[in-house]
Amino acid sequence: MKTVLTIAGSDCSGGAGIQADLKTITVHKMYGMSVITALTAQNTQKVFEVVKCTPEFVGAQLDAVFTDIYPDAVKIGMVSSREIIEVIVNKLVQYKAKNIILDPVMIATSGSNLLNDDAVYALKNKLMPITHVITPNIPEAELLSGISISTGDDMIKAAEQINKFYEGHILIKGGHLPERADDLIYFRGDIIWIKGDRIGKKERHGTGCTLSSAIACNLAKELSLEESVKRAKAYVAGALHSDTNLGYGSSPLSHHYSIEEK
Repeated sequence: MKTVLTIAGSDCSGGAGIQADLKTITVHKMYGMSVITALTAQNTQKVFEVVKCTPEFVGAQLDAVFTDIYPDAVKIGMVSSREIIEVIVNKLVQYKAKNIILDPVMIATSGSNLLNDDAVYALKNKLMPITHVITPNIPEAELLSGISISTGDDMIKAAEQINKFYEGHILIKGGHLPERADDLIYFRGDIIWIKGDRIGKKERHGTGCTLSSAIACNLAKELSLEESVKRAKAYVAGALHSDTNLGYGSSPLSHHYSIEEK
């Protein structure tokens, strides 16, 4: 059985973070493990409170996982502080982790920054260099590149700027574009577009977490990044079409839509 580790924050409402990741990994018929970086009190409407785990406890969780059930892929989401980022980097290097996917959770749906300057510096200069692929949405790509994005050409320019300090694969998600939801894979000048239609007009909860986890699952199968992104995007599209209609805010995805009842 393939194994996938998610390093992220807990979402008590189940729509994003660790909970969304484990649902996604399970649906992909893989064994999911988790290292929790923070506990959040949140629902589909807003985040009420965040309690960060200590760096020491994050490190202890990583030791427990890697010394027993070695992951075939690692997805990283909410990291919350410089100290936690440094522990994650040290442990992943120590254990020679492979297929590391970073979803740089830097900006809340409300538009406010989730990381302070120290944490952003550590993310860019310590965590990103050890990853195989990063998956920023458009606001996060804008923050990383310093470029305003409103078109596909802007996405390419932003990727070119990010490539100046990051040598891995860059997947800029186009879900915030006004007309379509095309994603860009950029790697050292090579460009691949993964086309996608917009599904509904309302904001949905946990799409980024779900996509990056699905990519991790496909990379664990030793598929190419392009094929991994295509399959992950198709999975998220199916989960969006199967509307859960839960909560009073941004409705979560139906992660289990592909499971047939017996």
